[in-house]
Amino acid sequence: MLPFPSYTVPLLVLALALFIDFLFGDPPDKVHPTVWMGKFIVFLKPKLKSRNPKIEKIKGALLCLSTIIVFALPAYLLLFLIQQHLGLVAYIIVAAIILKPTFAVKYMAHYTLPIAKAVEKGETSEAKLLLPYIVRRNPERLSEKQVISAAVESIAEGTVDGITSAIFYFALFGVPGAIAFRAINTLDSMVGYKDFEHVNIGWFSAKMDTIANYIPARLTAFLMIIAAWMLQKNWKKAWRTLKNDKGKTESLNAGWPIATMAGALNVRLEKPDFYMLSDEGSNDPMPNHIHQALQIMKLTTILFGMLIVPPLLILTVAFILIPQY
Repeated sequence: MLPFPSYTVPLLVLALALFIDFLFGDPPDKVHPTVWMGKFIVFLKPKLKSRNPKIEKIKGALLCLSTIIVFALPAYLLLFLIQQHLGLVAYIIVAAIILKPTFAVKYMAHYTLPIAKAVEKGETSEAKLLLPYIVRRNPERLSEKQVISAAVESIAEGTVDGITSAIFYFALFGVPGAIAFRAINTLDSMVGYKDFEHVNIGWFSAKMDTIANYIPARLTAFLMIIAAWMLQKNWKKAWRTLKNDKGKTESLNAGWPIATMAGALNVRLEKPDFYMLSDEGSNDPMPNHIHQALQIMKLTTILFGMLIVPPLLILTVAFILIPQY
């Protein structure tokens, strides 16, 4: 028996994983599980392609489920063995190390701050070279303001699918749950397109990603408003823009954090030919808005860990949804 509530253990795991992220950032690509997931998907995808759209959709579901199982199951078994044979301290350390790559807080600053610095120096072409690391859109046709907008949008959306969603599923299903989410999100980023090559093979992964991010996106948007208030940003406009513009994006979920961020920073966020998220009197995005967006992202992450995770852990431990120590 533990001398403290069993949900304290996953809280310690999460706290240590966040500490590792803030201190060291992401592991090298050679040992990064998300990179391994990508290689696994690249290896398996051509073997599951089919000329029959229905069969290819079924095989796409197999691709998604296989990726989840291949990466989540070994983590579960490893942690179970450590839990049984090596003790509490070893379990917390190993669980935190495995959990850490499922989210990335420091990563976002690593790729967006150089964009802000390049624009500040008047080197927009250099900023455009950095943009493909964080967004899919073609940077060549973007103006300076649209480059900044893309970076701020990426921070806003990345708060959900890069951080809080993984933490949400960790709270529900432990480390394997976070890994399962990261597998789904990686699949969506690689095959979840509507072009001819991926429309069938990636259909299941794209749907799974939409479902998986549905609740975390909405929780995160509301926490962003609180973060905006705490940071003395325009939280009232964040709420107003969220209500008015959340449905303008093609994604069912992306509009929630992006619209909230646009209002909080009082800026127009634009994806050319797709959407403009703003409110009356909004300003053009400037390099300093990237810095401010990162502040909101970090505080939102902390708030998510403090306000959302503990109640979920109490609930899930009570129903034995996550492995108990």
